[in-house]
Amino acid sequence: MAKTTHLSARGLTLARAGRTVCRDLHAQFEGGQLWAVLGRNGSGKSTLLHALCGLHAPVSGSVEIDGTPIDELSSVERARCIGILLQQDAGSFWGSVRDYAMLGAFPHGIGRAAALAAAQAALVEVGIAELAERDFDALSGGERQRVRIAQLLAQSPSVYCFDEPLAHLDLRHQIDTLDMARRLAVEGGHAVLVVLHEAHWAVRYCDHALLLGADGVATGGPAAGLLTRERLRELYDCDIDAAYGSRAQET
Repeated sequence: MAKTTHLSARGLTLARAGRTVCRDLHAQFEGGQLWAVLGRNGSGKSTLLHALCGLHAPVSGSVEIDGTPIDELSSVERARCIGILLQQDAGSFWGSVRDYAMLGAFPHGIGRAAALAAAQAALVEVGIAELAERDFDALSGGERQRVRIAQLLAQSPSVYCFDEPLAHLDLRHQIDTLDMARRLAVEGGHAVLVVLHEAHWAVRYCDHALLLGADGVATGGPAAGLLTRERLRELYDCDIDAAYGSRAQET
């Protein structure tokens, strides 16, 4: 089991394009927890994940890892503690699927053999080991997404942030990915944050939730009190019963 790492947002206020997307957020993400990050399009979900990983400077407040401000850590130290699957694919890559996955192990300063072993284990975990010799650029969108997830697994941080990991994946691989995220939290002892568009997956898999409102107000805590019909109706301004039937919890 991974060393338990506490990722904290303390009075975090974020802006994007001159608009406040998160205001005075106080939250602690602990090992063993699987968080759903939910909100409407443009609510700031990606901006929040970027800030938690030190990739977006806050207007005010701070992000801390085990009590140390994230901006006091070197990029390598930060990558050992927290990793992110970015929403956007980086584009063309020069090498094989195995080469791409191996890059994830770089922050640990391990030798090639160890990095190769980490990459191979990650490719097995996402069920794509048979494509290890293929050119990354020859893959389909769904295959590329699974290899990108494998690279993050090879990085093996204490805290995992997944920005829309289900993009391009078919139903089977969506389920496989969420099962993997739950294993990382429950069995691996990691703090795991997952940006989702599908609220029913959050209800089914996540034990904590962070709801980003259109007004910049963020509410976080145990899922049982947040992933309710009433809360989700308010968050998305739509008929949750029509969208998800009985999947949303009763208020």
